[in-house]
Amino acid sequence: MSRNYTITIANEKGGVAKTTSAVSLAGAFVEMGLRVLTIDLDPQSNLTLALGHKPNTGTLSISDILLKSENISNAIVPTSIENLDLVPSNSELGVAERFLPVRKNHDTILRNSLGNFLDYDFIILDCPPALGAVTLNALTAADMLIIPTQAEYFSAYALKNMMAAIRQVRSQNNPSLIYRIFITMYDGRNRAHRTLRDQLQTTFGNDGLLKTMIEIDTKLRESPIVGIPIMHYVSKTRSAQQYRAMAEELIENVGELEQKQFAKPA
Repeated sequence: MSRNYTITIANEKGGVAKTTSAVSLAGAFVEMGLRVLTIDLDPQSNLTLALGHKPNTGTLSISDILLKSENISNAIVPTSIENLDLVPSNSELGVAERFLPVRKNHDTILRNSLGNFLDYDFIILDCPPALGAVTLNALTAADMLIIPTQAEYFSAYALKNMMAAIRQVRSQNNPSLIYRIFITMYDGRNRAHRTLRDQLQTTFGNDGLLKTMIEIDTKLRESPIVGIPIMHYVSKTRSAQQYRAMAEELIENVGELEQKQFAKPA
């Protein structure tokens, strides 16, 4: 890659493994020898906790960047995993939904704070389960949006609003935003899961739906409790292997996209 690459993980629906995927994907990238910065954009601070950092400890947080124009470099804290860093969140971020829209050019605050000066291969943004000002900031900052969804009706139905948000962001501040959907908590024995997987494949095709699916794995639920990614907790478990495959698929996607970009006539 020619620069750091920003991935936003978002879905309006909660409970679809956004934070678990952010942590696990970051862990897979680090295993591949890449440097990763994760940014917690949820006032519940689940990503912060899942990486072993306690919220409200007096350090700067993402709310200081969004609301007070602090330098993001000053808010970065290390995790217990080498080459995996974090910009934490805390309860103050809840204020951002009310006050962020008051700021001038508020949609681009996060993108401008990231720039290209940060020494990371990937920057992963973990969003709250809402399509408010914070999530729209993250979509504006993203090179790629990753949308985790369960193979269940209500989760798949929520994709309609995500597609509308993508169109909005593309029309306003980020025309090159691309997206990839991937299925989480999949059970191949469940006929409904198989049916919805096929429907998603038909609707979004290979350019919209990742081949990798994350199956149900009890070990995956345990890893946030110990504060490390699944592949650093139980290396050979099924979900660890699947998130590794997902990381490889995304890197392949990024490489193809950059080749297309450089191939365009000047």
